[in-house]
Amino acid sequence: MVSAVSVLTLIRGRQRHFDHLLAGLAAQDQLPLELVVAYMQDHPPAVREDLPFPVRTVQVPGETMPLARARNAAAAGARGDILAFLDVDCIPDQRFVRRAEDVAWMDANGVFLPEVRYLPGCEAGWLEGDGLPDYHRLLASARRHPAKPAIAHADTLPIDDFGELWGLAFILSASTWSDAGGMDEAYIGYGAEETDFGRRLRASDARLHWVGGTVCFHQHHRVHKPPLQHFSSIIRNARLFRERWGEWCMQYWIDDFARRGLVRFDADELTVLRAPNPDEIAATKQGADVLYS
Repeated sequence: MVSAVSVLTLIRGRQRHFDHLLAGLAAQDQLPLELVVAYMQDHPPAVREDLPFPVRTVQVPGETMPLARARNAAAAGARGDILAFLDVDCIPDQRFVRRAEDVAWMDANGVFLPEVRYLPGCEAGWLEGDGLPDYHRLLASARRHPAKPAIAHADTLPIDDFGELWGLAFILSASTWSDAGGMDEAYIGYGAEETDFGRRLRASDARLHWVGGTVCFHQHHRVHKPPLQHFSSIIRNARLFRERWGEWCMQYWIDDFARRGLVRFDADELTVLRAPNPDEIAATKQGADVLYS
Protein backbone atom coordinates (compact mmCIF):
# COMPACT_ATOMS: atom_id res chain seq x y z
CA MET A 1 0.00 0.00 0.00
CA VAL A 2 1.26 3.45 -0.88
CA SER A 3 1.45 5.66 2.20
CA ALA A 4 -0.46 8.92 2.32
CA VAL A 5 2.11 10.43 4.70
CA SER A 6 4.51 13.16 3.67
CA VAL A 7 7.21 13.63 6.30
CA LEU A 8 8.44 17.22 6.49
CA THR A 9 11.58 18.60 8.11
CA LEU A 10 13.58 21.83 8.25
CA ILE A 11 17.35 22.09 8.20
CA ARG A 12 20.13 24.59 8.69
CA GLY A 13 23.38 22.75 9.26
CA ARG A 14 22.96 19.61 11.38
CA GLN A 15 23.89 17.25 8.52
CA ARG A 16 24.79 14.42 10.92
CA HIS A 17 21.44 14.71 12.66
CA PHE A 18 19.75 14.71 9.25
CA ASP A 19 21.59 11.51 8.31
CA HIS A 20 20.12 9.83 11.39
CA LEU A 21 16.62 11.08 10.55
CA LEU A 22 16.99 9.56 7.07
CA ALA A 23 18.08 6.28 8.61
CA GLY A 24 15.01 6.28 10.86
CA LEU A 25 12.70 6.83 7.92
CA ALA A 26 14.45 4.08 5.94
CA ALA A 27 13.71 1.70 8.84
CA GLN A 28 9.94 2.33 8.86
CA ASP A 29 7.62 -0.66 8.73
CA GLN A 30 5.44 1.49 6.46
CA LEU A 31 7.46 3.83 4.28
CA PRO A 32 6.45 7.46 3.81
CA LEU A 33 5.18 8.72 0.50
CA GLU A 34 8.10 11.16 0.55
CA LEU A 35 10.34 13.35 2.66
CA VAL A 36 10.11 17.09 1.98
CA VAL A 37 13.08 19.12 3.25
CA ALA A 38 12.92 22.91 3.59
CA TYR A 39 16.55 24.01 3.81
CA MET A 40 17.53 27.38 5.26
CA GLN A 41 21.09 27.39 3.94
CA ASP A 42 22.95 27.96 0.68
CA HIS A 43 22.89 24.37 -0.55
CA PRO A 44 20.57 21.40 0.00
CA PRO A 45 21.72 18.78 2.49
CA ALA A 46 23.45 15.64 1.28
CA VAL A 47 21.02 12.76 0.76
CA ARG A 48 22.11 9.12 0.59
CA GLU A 49 21.21 7.42 -2.69
CA ASP A 50 19.84 4.11 -1.36
CA LEU A 51 16.70 5.46 0.31
CA PRO A 52 13.47 3.55 -0.40
CA PHE A 53 11.40 6.75 -0.67
CA PRO A 54 11.81 10.01 -2.61
CA VAL A 55 13.33 13.12 -1.05
CA ARG A 56 12.42 16.55 -2.37
CA THR A 57 13.95 19.83 -1.25
CA VAL A 58 12.89 23.46 -1.30
CA GLN A 59 15.13 26.37 -0.37
CA VAL A 60 13.88 28.99 2.08
CA PRO A 61 16.40 31.83 2.26
CA GLY A 62 16.78 34.14 5.21
CA GLU A 63 19.66 35.02 7.49
CA THR A 64 17.42 34.92 10.55
CA MET A 65 15.82 31.49 10.84
CA PRO A 66 12.50 31.79 8.92
CA LEU A 67 10.91 28.82 10.69
CA ALA A 68 7.26 29.64 9.96
CA ARG A 69 7.99 30.33 6.30
CA ALA A 70 10.01 27.14 6.02
CA ARG A 71 7.22 25.00 7.45
CA ASN A 72 4.76 26.64 5.07
CA ALA A 73 7.07 25.97 2.14
CA ALA A 74 7.46 22.33 3.11
CA ALA A 75 3.69 21.90 3.47
CA ALA A 76 3.04 23.62 0.14
CA GLY A 77 5.43 21.20 -1.57
CA ALA A 78 4.00 18.05 0.03
CA ARG A 79 1.94 15.62 -2.02
CA GLY A 80 0.51 13.52 0.79
CA ASP A 81 -2.89 13.87 2.42
CA ILE A 82 -1.19 13.60 5.83
CA LEU A 83 1.62 15.87 6.98
CA ALA A 84 4.04 14.54 9.60
CA PHE A 85 6.37 17.31 10.76
CA LEU A 86 9.55 15.97 12.31
CA ASP A 87 12.44 18.01 13.68
CA VAL A 88 15.74 17.36 11.88
CA ASP A 89 17.19 16.35 15.25
CA CYS A 90 14.74 13.46 15.63
CA ILE A 91 15.08 9.76 14.84
CA PRO A 92 11.62 8.21 14.43
CA ASP A 93 11.02 4.68 15.64
CA GLN A 94 9.88 2.09 13.10
CA ARG A 95 6.15 2.78 13.68
CA PHE A 96 6.11 6.55 13.23
CA VAL A 97 4.72 6.69 9.68
CA ARG A 98 2.20 3.89 10.25
CA ARG A 99 0.89 5.51 13.44
CA ALA A 100 0.70 8.88 11.68
CA GLU A 101 -1.54 7.36 9.02
CA ASP A 102 -3.64 5.41 11.52
CA VAL A 103 -4.52 8.36 13.72
CA ALA A 104 -4.97 10.90 10.92
CA TRP A 105 -7.69 8.75 9.37
CA MET A 106 -9.24 8.30 12.82
CA ASP A 107 -9.86 12.05 13.23
CA ALA A 108 -9.67 14.13 10.06
CA ASN A 109 -9.61 17.35 12.13
CA GLY A 110 -7.09 16.02 14.62
CA VAL A 111 -3.56 17.14 15.38
CA PHE A 112 -1.42 14.47 17.01
CA LEU A 113 1.67 14.76 19.20
CA PRO A 114 3.84 11.64 19.60
CA GLU A 115 6.12 11.07 22.56
CA VAL A 116 9.59 12.59 22.26
CA ARG A 117 12.49 11.17 24.27
CA TYR A 118 15.84 12.92 24.61
CA LEU A 119 19.18 11.30 23.92
CA PRO A 120 22.56 12.07 25.54
CA GLY A 121 25.49 13.03 23.38
CA CYS A 122 27.06 10.15 21.48
CA GLU A 123 30.15 10.72 19.35
CA ALA A 124 29.79 7.32 17.70
CA GLY A 125 26.23 8.04 16.62
CA TRP A 126 23.17 5.83 16.91
CA LEU A 127 23.39 3.66 13.79
CA GLU A 128 24.25 -0.01 13.42
CA GLY A 129 26.60 -1.46 10.83
CA ASP A 130 23.79 -1.72 8.29
CA GLY A 131 23.20 2.03 8.48
CA LEU A 132 19.87 1.70 10.34
CA PRO A 133 19.20 2.97 13.86
CA ASP A 134 20.14 0.85 16.84
CA TYR A 135 16.71 0.99 18.46
CA HIS A 136 17.64 -1.15 21.47
CA ARG A 137 20.32 1.37 22.40
CA LEU A 138 18.02 4.30 21.65
CA LEU A 139 15.30 2.97 23.95
CA ALA A 140 17.80 2.26 26.71
CA SER A 141 19.45 5.69 26.48
CA ALA A 142 16.62 8.18 25.87
CA ARG A 143 14.68 10.06 28.54
CA ARG A 144 11.22 11.59 28.45
CA HIS A 145 10.91 15.32 29.21
CA PRO A 146 9.64 15.55 32.80
CA ALA A 147 6.95 18.06 31.82
CA LYS A 148 5.41 15.67 29.28
CA PRO A 149 3.19 12.65 29.96
CA ALA A 150 4.16 9.05 29.32
CA ILE A 151 2.09 8.17 26.28
CA ALA A 152 4.10 5.60 24.32
CA HIS A 153 1.74 2.76 25.27
CA ALA A 154 -1.51 4.73 24.96
CA ASP A 155 -3.62 4.88 21.82
CA THR A 156 -4.64 8.54 21.83
CA LEU A 157 -5.39 10.98 24.65
CA PRO A 158 -7.21 14.32 24.21
CA ILE A 159 -5.36 17.56 24.98
CA ASP A 160 -7.35 20.60 26.04
CA ASP A 161 -4.47 23.10 26.00
CA PHE A 162 -3.33 24.00 22.48
CA GLY A 163 -0.26 25.53 24.08
CA GLU A 164 1.03 21.94 24.17
CA LEU A 165 1.59 22.00 20.40
CA TRP A 166 5.22 21.03 19.96
CA GLY A 167 7.18 21.68 16.79
CA LEU A 168 9.51 18.74 17.36
CA ALA A 169 6.92 16.30 16.04
CA PHE A 170 3.28 16.77 15.08
CA ILE A 171 0.92 15.11 12.64
CA LEU A 172 -2.19 16.44 10.91
CA SER A 173 -4.07 16.20 7.64
CA ALA A 174 -3.20 18.56 4.81
CA SER A 175 -6.76 19.89 4.99
CA THR A 176 -6.45 20.69 8.71
CA TRP A 177 -3.21 22.54 7.99
CA SER A 178 -4.95 24.48 5.22
CA ASP A 179 -8.03 25.25 7.33
CA ALA A 180 -5.79 26.84 9.98
CA GLY A 181 -4.02 28.90 7.31
CA GLY A 182 -0.58 27.43 7.93
CA MET A 183 1.88 29.33 10.09
CA ASP A 184 2.07 33.10 10.39
CA GLU A 185 5.17 34.20 8.49
CA ALA A 186 5.30 37.48 10.40
CA TYR A 187 7.11 35.47 13.09
CA ILE A 188 10.78 35.50 12.13
CA GLY A 189 13.51 33.73 14.00
CA TYR A 190 13.13 31.80 17.21
CA GLY A 191 9.98 31.59 19.29
CA ALA A 192 6.17 31.86 19.28
CA GLU A 193 5.32 30.63 15.77
CA GLU A 194 4.25 27.21 17.12
CA THR A 195 2.20 28.74 19.96
CA ASP A 196 0.52 31.05 17.47
CA PHE A 197 -0.22 28.08 15.19
CA GLY A 198 -1.84 26.30 18.12
CA ARG A 199 -4.21 29.24 18.49
CA ARG A 200 -4.95 29.17 14.75
CA LEU A 201 -5.73 25.46 14.97
CA ARG A 202 -8.06 25.98 17.91
CA ALA A 203 -9.86 28.77 16.04
CA SER A 204 -10.36 26.44 13.08
CA ASP A 205 -12.03 23.78 15.30
CA ALA A 206 -9.14 21.32 15.15
CA ARG A 207 -8.72 18.83 17.99
CA LEU A 208 -5.42 18.12 19.72
CA HIS A 209 -4.33 14.65 20.89
CA TRP A 210 -1.35 12.81 22.31
CA VAL A 211 -0.67 9.70 20.25
CA GLY A 212 1.00 6.58 21.59
CA GLY A 213 2.45 3.60 19.82
CA THR A 214 5.49 5.48 18.55
CA VAL A 215 8.48 7.38 19.95
CA CYS A 216 10.68 10.04 18.36
CA PHE A 217 14.22 10.19 19.71
CA HIS A 218 15.69 13.68 19.94
CA GLN A 219 19.42 13.80 19.19
CA HIS A 220 21.51 15.77 21.62
CA HIS A 221 22.81 19.26 21.03
CA ARG A 222 23.87 21.71 23.69
CA VAL A 223 21.19 24.19 24.73
CA HIS A 224 21.07 27.64 26.31
CA LYS A 225 18.95 28.21 29.42
CA PRO A 226 17.51 30.74 28.89
CA PRO A 227 18.10 31.09 25.11
CA LEU A 228 19.84 34.46 25.29
CA GLN A 229 21.33 33.90 21.84
CA HIS A 230 17.77 34.44 20.51
CA PHE A 231 17.04 37.45 22.73
CA SER A 232 16.03 39.85 19.93
CA SER A 233 13.71 37.47 18.11
CA ILE A 234 12.07 36.31 21.35
CA ILE A 235 11.27 39.92 22.27
CA ARG A 236 10.00 40.73 18.78
CA ASN A 237 7.87 37.60 18.49
CA ALA A 238 6.46 37.91 22.01
CA ARG A 239 5.28 41.42 21.18
CA LEU A 240 3.77 40.20 17.92
CA PHE A 241 1.95 37.37 19.70
CA ARG A 242 0.46 39.82 22.18
CA GLU A 243 -0.66 42.03 19.29
CA ARG A 244 -2.30 39.00 17.66
CA TRP A 245 -3.89 37.37 20.71
CA GLY A 246 -4.01 39.93 23.52
CA GLU A 247 -1.66 38.09 25.88
CA TRP A 248 2.00 37.23 26.25
CA CYS A 249 3.72 33.97 25.39
CA MET A 250 7.20 32.69 26.34
CA GLN A 251 6.70 34.30 29.76
CA TYR A 252 9.07 31.86 31.47
CA TRP A 253 11.92 33.15 29.31
CA ILE A 254 10.91 36.79 29.51
CA ASP A 255 10.64 36.55 33.31
CA ASP A 256 14.21 35.23 33.31
CA PHE A 257 15.30 38.15 31.11
CA ALA A 258 13.68 40.51 33.63
CA ARG A 259 15.54 38.91 36.57
CA ARG A 260 18.78 39.53 34.67
CA GLY A 261 17.94 43.22 34.24
CA LEU A 262 17.55 42.93 30.47
CA VAL A 263 13.88 43.86 30.24
CA ARG A 264 11.07 45.41 32.25
CA PHE A 265 7.95 43.30 31.93
CA ASP A 266 4.36 43.46 33.18
CA ALA A 267 0.92 42.55 31.94
CA ASP A 268 0.81 45.49 29.54
CA GLU A 269 4.34 46.29 28.43
CA LEU A 270 7.65 44.69 27.54
CA THR A 271 10.53 47.17 27.53
CA VAL A 272 14.09 46.27 26.59
CA LEU A 273 16.58 47.83 29.03
CA ARG A 274 19.68 46.43 27.37
CA ALA A 275 20.77 43.52 25.19
CA PRO A 276 22.74 40.63 26.70
CA ASN A 277 26.49 40.81 26.14
CA PRO A 278 28.55 37.95 24.66
CA ASP A 279 29.77 36.77 28.06
CA GLU A 280 26.22 36.55 29.37
CA ILE A 281 25.12 34.58 26.31
CA ALA A 282 28.06 32.19 26.65
CA ALA A 283 27.32 31.63 30.33
CA THR A 284 23.82 30.32 29.55
CA LYS A 285 25.15 27.47 27.38
CA GLN A 286 24.54 24.25 29.24
CA GLY A 287 26.85 21.29 29.59
CA ALA A 288 26.64 18.12 27.57
CA ASP A 289 24.71 16.44 30.41
CA VAL A 290 21.68 18.75 29.94
CA LEU A 291 19.24 17.05 27.56
CA TYR A 292 16.54 19.70 27.18
CA SER A 293 15.78 23.33 27.94
